[in-house]
Amino acid sequence: MMAPYGSWKSPITADLIARSTIRLEQVVLDGDDVCWLETRPAEEGRSVVVRHTPDGRTADVTPSGFNVRTLAHEYGGGAYVADRGAVYFSNFADQRLYRQDPGVPPRPISPSPGQTLRYADGEIDRRRGRIIGVREDHTAGAREAVNTLVSLDVEGRGPAQVLASGYDFYSSPRLSPDESRLAWLAWNHSNMPWDGTDLWVGELAADGSMVRSERVAGGADESIFQPEWSPEGTLFFVSDRTGWWNLHRLRAGRGEILVEMEAEFGRPQWVFGLSTYAF
Repeated sequence: MMAPYGSWKSPITADLIARSTIRLEQVVLDGDDVCWLETRPAEEGRSVVVRHTPDGRTADVTPSGFNVRTLAHEYGGGAYVADRGAVYFSNFADQRLYRQDPGVPPRPISPSPGQTLRYADGEIDRRRGRIIGVREDHTAGAREAVNTLVSLDVEGRGPAQVLASGYDFYSSPRLSPDESRLAWLAWNHSNMPWDGTDLWVGELAADGSMVRSERVAGGADESIFQPEWSPEGTLFFVSDRTGWWNLHRLRAGRGEILVEMEAEFGRPQWVFGLSTYAF
């Protein structure tokens, strides 16, 4: 029997397509291993850290019952970091930071105030045994969320240490190779990060406190994207000061463009952890 035009029912449904589409993102290198995040519709949208080792094995890192996703800045991103086999991640249900070591269940390393503290964009400070990242504080009674850069002990010992505060938003904390300097981005209302951001560099003391800091690039009308340190300790970043997001490096305290092109080497930072270049 032939169905009338426009009334034929396809066996390929939207649900069938969605359930078979796994989203891959947030690729992280941990030594010779490659980790990434899989968002799985068949598991009600749960995001799982997956690790691939040089011997060809691929396995889930985060177990059932955990969903790797942060609500910081509402859009999230930068929800986990891997270091020497351990994975540190934000869990969607309670927004706490967890540490996952091989062969043992995840354990929380941040306080438990019930989603009022959110974490993202982590960076491991091996010398001081801590993770540095963005904290978004939604403590009851505050008119709006308070964003800061903080550090937390990787074993969950002691309270968080605030490293930078005063701006409405923070992102992209990046340690220099010798872990003596920290670069980060900051911006204020009503700018979005693709409108104008400030690039800061701070010197760290032996105990991890910020000794001094300096704004080295950016402004209300200049958008900075993805600060990264080269292996030799030179700070690189993408800036749109020419009207295009081109790659720059910090030389003698000033930004120096590498190649001026009518091309974009940056992206709108709707989420944390975006990357367009690497060493």
